Amino acid sequence: MSAQSPNTQSVKIVTADPSAIGLFGLAIVTLVASSQKLELTTGLSYVIPWAIFLGAFAQLFAAIQDAKHNNTFGMTAFGAYAFFWFGMASSWLIKLGVFGPTLAEAVDPKQLGFVFLGYLIFTIFMTIGAVEANRVLLIIFVLIDFLFLGLTFDSFGIAPEFFHKLAACAELGIGIVSLYGCGASVLNAHFGRTFLPTGAPLGIFKK
Repeated sequence: MSAQSPNTQSVKIVTADPSAIGLFGLAIVTLVASSQKLELTTGLSYVIPWAIFLGAFAQLFAAIQDAKHNNTFGMTAFGAYAFFWFGMASSWLIKLGVFGPTLAEAVDPKQLGFVFLGYLIFTIFMTIGAVEANRVLLIIFVLIDFLFLGLTFDSFGIAPEFFHKLAACAELGIGIVSLYGCGASVLNAHFGRTFLPTGAPLGIFKK
């Protein structure tokens, strides 16, 4: 009597590309945050919830989904910037005295300067990776480089007016280009063709 092998069946699980929701979260939070930096709006009260729910949670969701796609680049980028916005929202709450006067009085902007410097270095690495993604993504990362460059020098008190304005303009640019990237990601997938072009990789590091 011969042993029979049990029937096997493979199941393919397909998940949607999370880039659109991640870019949408990035777009909304940078638009509202840049409006405050550019003095088009005032205060941080209405910036904080969008930093938490769009800047942080939307990008964290995209990072988790990208991990399921085995997309190390997307997972790392969305995850790192998600936690950045969690940190910024918490820092603003401390600055506004939500956690008490003791923490608010002990705020030192230079500590954020070191955070921004670390993120600047990280973003430069990610910009190199974006060279071989698409040109919309590359533009976004270059603008993020300028954002963190401006934030770093502003926090350290080096030519604060110039670098504050540089950060504000770069952040506004991130919001605008990210909205385009979100639209391209959704419509290209929805129509199954290139409805909104994102540009080919530059082909510098990968032929």
